[in-house]
Amino acid sequence: MAPKKSINLIVPMAGKGKRMLPHTLTTPKPFIPMIGKPIIQRILENIYNLCAEGTIVHIGFVVNDDLPSHGYDSLQAMAQSLGAEVHFYNQAQACGTAAAIHCAAPLLQGPVVVAFSDTLFQERKPLDLQQEGIICVHSVSDPSQYGVVALDQDNAVKAFVEKPTTFVSDLAIIGIYYFQEGSMLQAGIQYLMEQELAEGEEYQLTRVLSYMQEKGTRFSTQLIEAWLDCGNKQATLAANQFFLEQQHLANKGSMVSPHSKVINSTIIPPVYIENDSIIEQSIIGPYVSIGKGTQIVHSQIKNSIIQTHTLIQDSQINSSIIGNYVKVSGRSAELNLGDYNTALI
Repeated sequence: MAPKKSINLIVPMAGKGKRMLPHTLTTPKPFIPMIGKPIIQRILENIYNLCAEGTIVHIGFVVNDDLPSHGYDSLQAMAQSLGAEVHFYNQAQACGTAAAIHCAAPLLQGPVVVAFSDTLFQERKPLDLQQEGIICVHSVSDPSQYGVVALDQDNAVKAFVEKPTTFVSDLAIIGIYYFQEGSMLQAGIQYLMEQELAEGEEYQLTRVLSYMQEKGTRFSTQLIEAWLDCGNKQATLAANQFFLEQQHLANKGSMVSPHSKVINSTIIPPVYIENDSIIEQSIIGPYVSIGKGTQIVHSQIKNSIIQTHTLIQDSQINSSIIGNYVKVSGRSAELNLGDYNTALI
């Protein structure tokens, strides 16, 4: 058996998450919880499984100046839990996906995986690390909304097309890439920058991939089972539904913490309730995630994410995301409330 490859993982996560306001005012988007785990932790664990034939030895997070100190601590702990050494690189100004990767230039050597921090996915088949390059893709119903790949007769990538107006492929690029030799990616990014080949002041990774292809790099694809967006409220609720269903099937039973209290209430699965929460005279579910220390009284909640230490009473809540330390009373509505808000009748 061949020895496992040592892999560097680069995770660009310097975006502002504007489509997830108001939640990203206080919590960077990658740290928004998804059934008890931050989005970024789920991504890292899935990447680790995707690289089962290799060993992730370095993880480089490309961050911005707004990342709080506890964010650094959390990322450090996540990387260490996977047995990897962590590195932080600052991107002071957003100027495209290729520029973000370039911030982590010291890790662009040997086998490299690039995974963007909003790419939630599920895949059981590991990457074939013997390939020169792999573009992870997912079949979509409307390719015109995405960057896609066109394949040749040998199923190798022959072209990268951004938001095609006529059909060329339904294989959308999801934001996970493997490069057998990171220095080739680095050379492509440097060429783009030296030639000032920006698109609207942004240096895009797909342009780099096309350049690498012209220089002889062969890209194959890996079709990913499930791809979940968390770019806005509705997409995040859909992802929450998916993971609730998956975890419910895996657990084959309750996902209510034994350290929480459910009093004279009905739970309609799948539902996830963390520690130290109190549910009293309420109907919860389906598709509800409730964070630690939350109290819900005389209320009905479905298809919603409720974060930690929140109080909801005398309310009917549907298709909502409610942040930490929020108070809601006497409401019957779809809500999108950030941390420390109060919504009273």
